[in-house]
Amino acid sequence: MAGATAGGAEEPQVNYSHRQVIEILIGLMLAMLTSMLTTSIVGTALPTIVGELGGQDRLSWVASATLLTMTASTPVWGKLSDVFGRKLLFQIALVVFICSSVAAGFANDMSWLIGARFFQGIGAGGLASLPQIILGDVVAPRERGRYSGFMGAVFGVSTVAGPLLGGFLVDSPLGWRWCFFITVPVAVVAFIVIQRLLKLPQRPRGEARIDWWGATCVVGAASAVMLLLSLGGHEFAWSSTPSYVLGAAAVVLTIGAVWAELRAADPILPPRLFRNSTFVLSSLASAAVGMSMFGVMIYFPQYLQIVQGLTPTESGLMTLPMVLGLLVASVSSGILVSRTGKWKIYPIAGTVLIGLGYLTLTRLEVDSGLLLVGAGVGLIGLGLGLSMQILILAVQNALPRADLASATSAITFFRNLGGAVGVAAFGSVMTNRLHEELESLAEKAERAGAPQGSMDLSSSATGSPEAIHALPPAAQDAVVQAFSDAMHTVFTLGLPIAAVAFVVVLFFRPVPLRSGH
Repeated sequence: MAGATAGGAEEPQVNYSHRQVIEILIGLMLAMLTSMLTTSIVGTALPTIVGELGGQDRLSWVASATLLTMTASTPVWGKLSDVFGRKLLFQIALVVFICSSVAAGFANDMSWLIGARFFQGIGAGGLASLPQIILGDVVAPRERGRYSGFMGAVFGVSTVAGPLLGGFLVDSPLGWRWCFFITVPVAVVAFIVIQRLLKLPQRPRGEARIDWWGATCVVGAASAVMLLLSLGGHEFAWSSTPSYVLGAAAVVLTIGAVWAELRAADPILPPRLFRNSTFVLSSLASAAVGMSMFGVMIYFPQYLQIVQGLTPTESGLMTLPMVLGLLVASVSSGILVSRTGKWKIYPIAGTVLIGLGYLTLTRLEVDSGLLLVGAGVGLIGLGLGLSMQILILAVQNALPRADLASATSAITFFRNLGGAVGVAAFGSVMTNRLHEELESLAEKAERAGAPQGSMDLSSSATGSPEAIHALPPAAQDAVVQAFSDAMHTVFTLGLPIAAVAFVVVLFFRPVPLRSGH
């Protein structure tokens, strides 16, 4: 291993055997597993948590707090690792994550839980980005493909399978608290493995200094955007004072971040990154891939439970085609990239498969068979597996070693930010279309002779299967059809997103992977 430190000095080389790389990779994957489970496992447990702790009005913060701090802190972890060293920062992230997970599991009120989730997100931000950076320190780009494929599989599988595991824990005697406790022993094992096996040379700090002003503006701008996307349309209207304040804050802080980064000696997000076409294209493609992944993760289970009438556990099992597709594609593409050194074809094929998957989902109706349902998400899983890790690998190959941490963290940041934008966009489309359908149903009922206001379907707009199943049979069928029509519009939105990603990756220059650092 050879590269530049934050201050630009070259580091001495460390050669790892294949076995050592595999052992280190296991520790990194365990850490990534915990961070991704944190963001996905809690969704199915939220109704039970609210039932025990109360605080229905703050329910969304249980998920939003972690996603907010995870996304906002990602670029900072990367730059700090340049200054203080990868291993130390990785271990700090693990300790923060372990302590906050234990605190969340012992929460006795909603404020305690939200506070713990806030710090969980900070730790998870480091565990989401630092493994990719450390892998770049340990393995040359040409060989990195085979290992990053496994890491991408862990990322995707843990993200998609989290709701299934959460539902199982909630329904088991262990209860919802184990949605937080279950990641602790895994994180402890990751800490021990990395402590014993990862022997990176001491990184001389030189004259590198932390860009605190830039870091503050970057984190602040990301936080404002995440708050607006997470809470807008739910906690407050899009055309309301909180929305305007958050939007203005995001703009001002973004301008401040650009100003600070242009003048900083050692910026959090070096402006020179944006002069590299591979970095810019990978950032755009990663944001689009994030939209595609998080969009289908959030709204596909709703289709299964409301339109298809499946239980939460059954809907979780129906995500298995996506999990398997992502696993197979990520691992196989990584191996093939390492053998050939060529990578451009994989994100191209991946974005095509994502588009075909969403096209299949637009064909779903109330009476569609589960085979068609599984085929749609299976295609999306294959596309995600071919795309996610290759985009990171392309950036690491195209930039000098000194920019490895900043660039890798930035790609992870843009993917998570894209996911937040996707969830907000899909949710807005879903809500608007559903309200239109429900209002149309009420008008038709009144024209048919029903008393005005007698067909109150407002409870159905919450998307609660229990509320919908409590309706009279005729109204229930109509509402299910309305949800099916609204879902069709949501899945249709995935098509232009996949098309944009496809066009972006076409512009990649097919630079062969380097065999050395």
